Amino acid sequence: MYELIKFSHLAAGIIWMGGMALMIWALRPVAIAQLEPAQRLPLLGGVLSRFFKMVVACIVVLLASGGIMLMGVDMALAPRGWHVMIGLGSLMCLIFGHLFFGPFRKMQAALAAGELPVAGAQLAKIHPLVLINFSLGWVAIGAVVIWR
Repeated sequence: MYELIKFSHLAAGIIWMGGMALMIWALRPVAIAQLEPAQRLPLLGGVLSRFFKMVVACIVVLLASGGIMLMGVDMALAPRGWHVMIGLGSLMCLIFGHLFFGPFRKMQAALAAGELPVAGAQLAKIHPLVLINFSLGWVAIGAVVIWR
């Protein structure tokens, strides 16, 4: 049972990290290079809307599976990397909550109202937060793997 829970935890992390990689290095740069704001902003808004639903599901799985795996573990004896992962993972969840309920919601409202400059300004606030989360994710992964 433990292995299935661990697999679920890893799968959720891979989906979240992989989606951020796709957005950062593939979709966003191509959309900026090839599409005008009137086409680019609704596209990115739609993609983020779908991706963020997946992220919410991943966060639920990560928190539930992580909590289950930590039950019965004496955290005083746990590897330092686990502590780092818990702290950074929690921070990533908070950053995601901020970008979802802040800039993303404002971007969606601006798109619905046809206010492209406002939507673009909100999207510009999302990008650095995703970069931070992506970096934190790699640090958390590194901590768990390296700091045993």
